[in-house]
Amino acid sequence: MRDCGIATPSASLAAIPLVRAMTDDPPFGRVALAALRVLPPETAHGLALQALRRGLVAPAHGTDDPALATTVWGLDFPNPIGLAAGFDKDAVALRPLLGRGFGFVEVGTVTPAPQPGNPRPRLFRLGLDDAVINRMGFNNRGMAAMADRLENRPAQGIVGVNIGPNRSFQDPVADFEVGIAGLGGLADYLVINISSPNTPGLRGFQDKDRLVSVIAAARRARAAPAPLLVKIAPDLEADARRDIAEIARGQAIDGLIVSNTTTARPTGLRSPARAEAGGLSGRPLFVPSTRLLGEIYVLTEGRIPLIGVGGIGSGADAYAKIRAGASLVQLYTALTYHGLGLVARIKAELAGLVARDGFTSVGQAVGADHKPGGGPPDDGI
Repeated sequence: MRDCGIATPSASLAAIPLVRAMTDDPPFGRVALAALRVLPPETAHGLALQALRRGLVAPAHGTDDPALATTVWGLDFPNPIGLAAGFDKDAVALRPLLGRGFGFVEVGTVTPAPQPGNPRPRLFRLGLDDAVINRMGFNNRGMAAMADRLENRPAQGIVGVNIGPNRSFQDPVADFEVGIAGLGGLADYLVINISSPNTPGLRGFQDKDRLVSVIAAARRARAAPAPLLVKIAPDLEADARRDIAEIARGQAIDGLIVSNTTTARPTGLRSPARAEAGGLSGRPLFVPSTRLLGEIYVLTEGRIPLIGVGGIGSGADAYAKIRAGASLVQLYTALTYHGLGLVARIKAELAGLVARDGFTSVGQAVGADHKPGGGPPDDGI
């Protein structure tokens, strides 16, 4: 499983310290996380999936605060905190991930045919910046393998599928059609990924005419009326942002994910790997992605549900995204540094912030920064 980032069965014992780190189980969590950082990041990620698959990670305890429950696209989410695409590319650990307290899990990116991705090394920790750079290149086992797993997915839990074209695509629109036709009936929502910086030419499909053609093909290919979302880049020019909002307002799509990783390198990055090629995620992405989120919310007049992604590491971060316009949020990079115990902490903090501001449900806070009487904008946004 060299190319898919999954550890071999012999790695299961080595995964035990990682389990402690992932669940933030004192007194082992901090020590184990520090020890894991001497491993190559892709190796550590593979061990994490192996631990989850083998049932070595205990489910989260407790129940969600009722104020965190929300309904989007007619789907009832127990809380708005989701796992972003990229962690479980092949849907191998759905049951344990849903059991760790996420309100939903997005798998993929999956392509019609299996592909190994870009040469290694292709994943880099920026520990001094709470960030990661990746140039994975859609490494995955392909649509057929994922379909087998999704057919046996847990009955409970909301699962989205993130779909992309193969690197060697001759007709990327056809690749999106194939993926959506094959997996649409197995997903609670579908995501068209046209914003990864690691597949040459892919971001060109954010251009208006090409995006319209992709969306039209995807809508034709859906085997079931699963909501159709588009994941956009944080590096869009103003004209492209307006075009995408116009397309969304025209109800060609059901939602947007804001945003993917960035090719920009903000000043002030301190980690040695900061110059590596690929997409930057984590703390440095928080401000620009949240600013874009707020702009897209205004441009779409609050009529299109948005998923906010980028730099979330606390309940305050999640709340800032929600007030900026996100109906749901996702995280991934922060788990690298804080373990899966972070999910429960974010939910507890978020529930407290919702109550502090006088909201009885998290849905009432969506877009509050843009509404009269919604309160002052959060610092840094």
